[in-house]
Amino acid sequence: MKKAILLAALMGTTAALICTLSTSAIARPMTETDLVMMKRLSAATASPDGSFVAYQLRETDLEANKGRTDLYLIRLGAANAQPVMFASKPDKNERDPTFAPDGKSIFYISNESGSEQIWRYDIASAITTQASNFKADVSGFKISPDGQKFAVWGDIARDCMEFGCDKDGDTSKPGPGTGREYDQLLVRHWDQWETPGNYSRVFTVVLGADGKLGTLGEAMDGNLVGDTPTKPFGGGEEISWNADSSAVLFTLRNADANEAKSTNLDIYRSALQAANPVNLTSDNAGTDTNPVASPDGKWLAWTSMARATYEADRLVVKLMDLKTGRVTALTEKWDRSVGSLAWSPDSKNLFVTAQDVLETPLFRLDLKGKITRLTERGNISEVVPLKNGGVVYAINSISGPSDLVHMDAKGKTRRLTNVNAEALASVDPVNHQKFDFVGANGDQVYGQIVKPQGVSGKLPVLLLVHGGPQGTFNNSWSYRWNPAVMASQGYAVVSIDFHGSTGYGQKFTDSINKNWGGWPLEDLQKGMVAVGKIDTQLDTANACALGGSYGGYMMNWISGNWPDRFKCLVNHAGIFDLRAMAYETEELWFDQWDHGGSWTTRTEGEKWNPVNHVDKWKTPTLVIHGEKDYRIPYSQSLAAFTALQQQGVESKLLVFPDENHWVLKPKNSIQWHRTVFDWVGKYLKRQ
Repeated sequence: MKKAILLAALMGTTAALICTLSTSAIARPMTETDLVMMKRLSAATASPDGSFVAYQLRETDLEANKGRTDLYLIRLGAANAQPVMFASKPDKNERDPTFAPDGKSIFYISNESGSEQIWRYDIASAITTQASNFKADVSGFKISPDGQKFAVWGDIARDCMEFGCDKDGDTSKPGPGTGREYDQLLVRHWDQWETPGNYSRVFTVVLGADGKLGTLGEAMDGNLVGDTPTKPFGGGEEISWNADSSAVLFTLRNADANEAKSTNLDIYRSALQAANPVNLTSDNAGTDTNPVASPDGKWLAWTSMARATYEADRLVVKLMDLKTGRVTALTEKWDRSVGSLAWSPDSKNLFVTAQDVLETPLFRLDLKGKITRLTERGNISEVVPLKNGGVVYAINSISGPSDLVHMDAKGKTRRLTNVNAEALASVDPVNHQKFDFVGANGDQVYGQIVKPQGVSGKLPVLLLVHGGPQGTFNNSWSYRWNPAVMASQGYAVVSIDFHGSTGYGQKFTDSINKNWGGWPLEDLQKGMVAVGKIDTQLDTANACALGGSYGGYMMNWISGNWPDRFKCLVNHAGIFDLRAMAYETEELWFDQWDHGGSWTTRTEGEKWNPVNHVDKWKTPTLVIHGEKDYRIPYSQSLAAFTALQQQGVESKLLVFPDENHWVLKPKNSIQWHRTVFDWVGKYLKRQ
């Protein structure tokens, strides 16, 4: 009976909606709990013939203080087709669905067996079976084009010759006590202590006729020592197969004594049966990543940064002719940084995404370098090209989280999902407006105003300052620093893409170099004047400023260099002392690039250091940090709070013992928002 219902829904023969919305629902302001409970769509994939799309959906179990993921399947081209859950078990997590090349089954990762293993879902019978039983947890996998082999990766001891051994290989714990020993950097990374001797490694395993993976695997990293995918943010985009299934391509940075100062990610090709990795990008000392081989076997494309040790350099698409070895920089003349790329099935085009003036559109790139913009507004991700020339992608914006859209070969679009329809219908919408003004150096600077819809009277202002610092508060949905939920509390939320922001060309991004407290502060000052003229509803004299990471640095900088402007400040994980930061952070390259080298070689090390201006601090400040933050250690916030307290400035410290540079756990996110809203509400007056 369940099988019949599933197939009927996939064929679009049922007109019943998954969620029936009440037309008489009374909307209300969005709360922090609404934000946390929004469903999160990701990991979209399509069947080889383009008739089905599968994806994962995360929902939040607030009582358990965690998320859980399920899998959904939808049929393309069928009238009224609705997504249907498949292969999902209560209280288990299923993720990362991938169609087998024959289209008859879907492989995915599940913790149903007690560890993270690969499972198989047979579409015709709706039966699930466990496909792998490794000693180690599976972090991810890629199926070879011929469907006979899997590239599988996870954290494995370096001296382990199969996918998982009895020991983890971590040499930092010699015993007999609990102490860790290190003889080179890195010792900590993002939110974990390093485990020398244990790395994320990729193995190949054979798929048997019974649909199960063998227990013996072949390591693809040969004698290389390092993580693939790279940590902390690398994923499946860094691993792919040759078109003929004869070799695996992967990204790796050597875990040597220079790792803390290196952005030299390289792309390696490792042939099966003879795992001797060949470095395909050894001539470039910058980042090379995201390798994708064309389906016809003629080309290899990837993204590349030219400058070593600079993590925010422009990512250019490079194309290698696999027959001749000739490399072409396809987007060298396009002053945008490519974030993702995927081949069209006919190997004639690449679909790429890139930030562009507060948006992240989808573009089509042909093999001669011609670029065609395919979307206008919103943030595009999860790009899945289809056999018939169309493409499926996810889109989100300030107005709402990601949903899937199908664009056919002629450019006509159709929405496939509406996963948060009921939740969004129950809350008031917000207005979103772009603006621009002449900022520092006479350059055009852009920003956004987000405010509750249909309100009258003057609105207090929250100025959000993004991190990075090479980043952007663009037209996208976020579960941290979300302008819609902040505006819903009765504020006008202003963000300004100051000098150093991304999406405006590499020169603009580079302009923050050795200039942290200069042009960016001038942009914020001029921007606050501009928004008051652009939208007279904004009560710009009645404002608080908030920021995290570099944005938190800017709160400390504002405290000493613009001390009379704001009623209050919120400083999340902000840098207080650049000298201490230079010695405490884990990835040294970004600190050294942005400020001109190591602390001992900088010509103006103290020029932009907030600690030198604490005698002028007087603005009430909320300071927030996570104890597991190793990017900007929480000692920076302890120092800032101490400075505030010793000078008698009204202040509060909120520390999360179980969070890193971000606040991710549902209940912690709710606490973060409530604390922030209480703080700004204490100082901002509403008319």
